[in-house]
Parts: sequence; structure tokens; C-alpha cells
Amino acid sequence: MIKKLIHRLLGKSSGTDQPAEPELKATPLGQRVEISAAQHGIDPDLLDDHAVRVVSTLQGAGFEAYVVGGAVRDLLVGRRPKDFDVATNATPEQVKALFRRAFIIGRRFRIVHVVFGRGREHEVIEVSTFRALLAAEAAEQVEGNEKTSRAELAGKTHVVDASGRVLRDNVWGPQVEDAARRDFTVNAMYYDPVTRTVVDYHGGFADVRARVLRMIGDPLTRYREDPVRLLRVARFVAKLGFSVEPKTLKPVQAMAVSLAQVPGSRLFDEMVKLLQTGHAVASLEVLQRMGLIQGVFPVVEAALEGASQDPRRKAFIDLALQDTDRRVGEGKPVAPSFLLACLLWHEVLGRWTTLKEAGESPFPALQQAIDAVFEARIGDISGRGKLAADMREIWQMQPRLERRTVSSAPGLIDQPRFRAGFDFLRLRADVDEVPQELAEWWEDYSLGTEDEREALLQALKASQTRRVPASRARPEGPRPASAPAAAPSADGDAPTAPEADDTDSPDRRRRRRRRRGGRGAATGESGASGA
Repeated sequence: MIKKLIHRLLGKSSGTDQPAEPELKATPLGQRVEISAAQHGIDPDLLDDHAVRVVSTLQGAGFEAYVVGGAVRDLLVGRRPKDFDVATNATPEQVKALFRRAFIIGRRFRIVHVVFGRGREHEVIEVSTFRALLAAEAAEQVEGNEKTSRAELAGKTHVVDASGRVLRDNVWGPQVEDAARRDFTVNAMYYDPVTRTVVDYHGGFADVRARVLRMIGDPLTRYREDPVRLLRVARFVAKLGFSVEPKTLKPVQAMAVSLAQVPGSRLFDEMVKLLQTGHAVASLEVLQRMGLIQGVFPVVEAALEGASQDPRRKAFIDLALQDTDRRVGEGKPVAPSFLLACLLWHEVLGRWTTLKEAGESPFPALQQAIDAVFEARIGDISGRGKLAADMREIWQMQPRLERRTVSSAPGLIDQPRFRAGFDFLRLRADVDEVPQELAEWWEDYSLGTEDEREALLQALKASQTRRVPASRARPEGPRPASAPAAAPSADGDAPTAPEADDTDSPDRRRRRRRRRGGRGAATGESGASGA
């Protein structure tokens, strides 16, 4: 192991015919440049009051403190940042001591979350301590990764794996080194909201003006330190519309294989972040162009592969992505569970249909299809439980919405996930997967007054009653062989199937519908309570 490391550092072969890995290059320190308010033109009204309060509190206690990173970049282009991060020379423990609700989190990078407000209206300001710029050779090295080397990582502050990927980075240092260890020049600026001064070490201000994304230091070395930087290139290109400096772009495709070393949970978080930036459509286009989807994001890969073979599926996914981008642009909340449910729906639908055709009852078939897709595409990652519960409810609500019975409609709109289930149905109607009239009925019913809802139910009851004599008007003869299957198919097929196919007496038909409706409602309620 040591011999191999020495060969790597010296750029020599390890005795095989394999070529030596390129030498890791040191990241240069920049030169501090202060940019005045007259030069940068940041609008103070775009600042967050809580972020300014955190900076002021730290400075008042004798520490350096600045708004940092992407927030500064967004302020410079006239955007109100979604998140505000603060950097300081105070240690996490010193930061925590200054705020009533502050929590130290993280292992790879120890940071502090300063929390303001409670419930849905709460806000978190992330505070990090300036970090030292240390060479990979100075770090301790472990053979495995975050999971397989937990015991070795305990108590260590600067650790890399065999490829040079940083596993621990908790050595504090001066601001000039903290700037050098950041990824892109446009993300390595600091803004003091008190003096209204921007501090720039690597020409980030000029790159923002030129709309160029440039890596600090040697791109190959920086991608090795953290392969997720490859994905950030795509995200920033899609979000900002910046071009990528040629040296920064050149190693991207060759380094894509290094993403396999990143824990699945972190990649999953990056995928969700990409899809919720408000530029999901552009992000996927950039990822495809850079070759960063295959083998990296199984959910997206499966969705795009299926969409390329099915125009309706492609239209559905495109609408879902566009709808998400629209909501983000309007400042409305978006749930990752909804978009993930959209991306995987047709795979669930295909497995569900196959299981039903093989003789499985509709509801167990749907459950099995969902479980199989989760296992294949989501995997065992942190946060899967809540996401899975929400996605499951959205999917399970579809056959109940399609069934649209007088007895189940009132209870269905009271389900916590009804709105998400309905929005999902509306997208399906937009691509002609279900009738538009069905989505319009549910919209009218959910938004209607008590009298309007009752009128809709009475009209629905009358329409269902009128279909019964029509089925009885057929000449007497043997009942079609497919008729007995009508009852179970109501759980997952077209909403009119039970009434159209059932030629038993009205009392018998009503009894069957009540049993099916009751079973579906109970299932939906239990799913909602577990969300």
C-alpha cells in the first residue's frame, strides 16, 4: 500500500503496464482584492435579514464573518439567493455559543446550523469555519470509503481515500486558504454586508461579469478531491447559463467514472437538488451532453431511457419537469416525492400491468410493482422512508381517483396527499393517459362549495344509474366469459368498468362497489397516516 502510494506521488509505474496516474497539482493561493459597493452594485434589499444578523453577531463578538459562496454570486447577477451561507474564523463551538438555537452537524465538514423561527416558516443559516488548504499527501489515507472505514475515520480531521477523494476536512485555517479550497472562482467570494465590501481572491468577480465557470487550481486534481464537483458544473451551467472554461470542461467525461466512489445517498441528494433548482429541463440536457447520467442517477437514467421509446411517457416527464420549473420560478414549494413519482410512474405502471395480466389481484399487484421499482431505482438511502411513503400514496391514489365513486369521493379529498395525487392525475390527463373530463371533475369537486359538490355527486350517481339499463338491454344469452373479472379490475382499470360490465341486480352491484370502495379507502387512509 505504502509503496503504491509513493509510486503514485512520484508519478512512477507500480511495476505493471498500467500508466501512472497524472501527478496531483497543488492549488495556488490567490491574491486578496476588495471590491467596493460602487463597483459591485449589490442591492442590499436582496439580502436576508437573518444572514445579516448572523454576520453582525459574529463580528460583534470579535470574529471575521462574511456571506459566502453561491449567495454572493447570485447577488452579483441581481438574483435573490435561495440560501445564505456564512463563513467565519470562529470555530463551530464558538459559533454555537453565540446563538440560542444553533446545532453543530456533519462529519466530513463540521458546520453549524443557526435556526430562526419554527415550523414551516423556519429558516436555517449555515455557518462554516474557514478551512486550511492542505495537500493530499499531508492527509491520512484509508483504503475504503465513508461506510467501510468508519472506525479508521473516527477522531481524524483530514483524511482522503486511495483516489484522493476527501473524506474528512476539518482543519481550520485563514480566509485566503479557505477561498483556495472552494471549487469555482464564482463561488469563492466573500461579502461583508456591514461594510458592503466583496472580497475576491481568484478573479471570481471578473468571471461573473464574463459569465464563465472556472475551476480554482488544476481541474483534474479538484475533481478527484470531490467528484460531485462534476455534477455542480452541470447544475451551474443550467442554472446560470454560464459557459465552462475549456480546461475546466476537458476532464469531465473522463472523470465521470469517479462518481461511483461517492455514497449513493449523497448522489441522490445531488440529483434532487438538480431537479429542484428551477432549471430541471436544462439540467438534464447538460447532464446528458456531458455524459453524467448513465450509471450515476438510476432514476433519471431509467426515466429517460423509457421516454426515448414511448412518446406519451416522454411527454409526461417533460410536463412534470416543466411544471416543477414553473413552480420554483413562482416561488411555490416543490416536493421531491412528486417529481420522483413522475419519473418512475411508467415503470410502476408497466410492472403493475404485467402482474395483473399474470393473474395477480390489482391492489397486491400495485404494491408489488411499487416495491420492485423502489428496490431497483431508489435503493437503501437515507431519507428513503419519507420519500417512499409519499410516492406510494400518490401512486395508490390513481386507481381510486379513476374509480370516482359517490361513496368514496368525500373521504378521498380529505386525504393529506390528495392535492399531490390530483396534480399527478392532471398530468396524466394532459398526455391523454386518462380522460380530461375525469381530471376536470375532480378539480371542480375539490374546489366547489358544499352545494356544488353535492350537485356533482348527484350527477355522477345519475350517470352511473343510467348505464345499468343499457347493459340489461342486451339479448338474453350466455354471459361473456370476461364478465366475472369486472369486479377485481375496478381497483385499477377504467372508472366505468364496474358499472359497464356488471349485469347483476342493482342491490348486488351496490354491495360489490361498497366492498371495493371501503377496502381502497382504508388503504389510502393508512398510507396517509404513515406519511
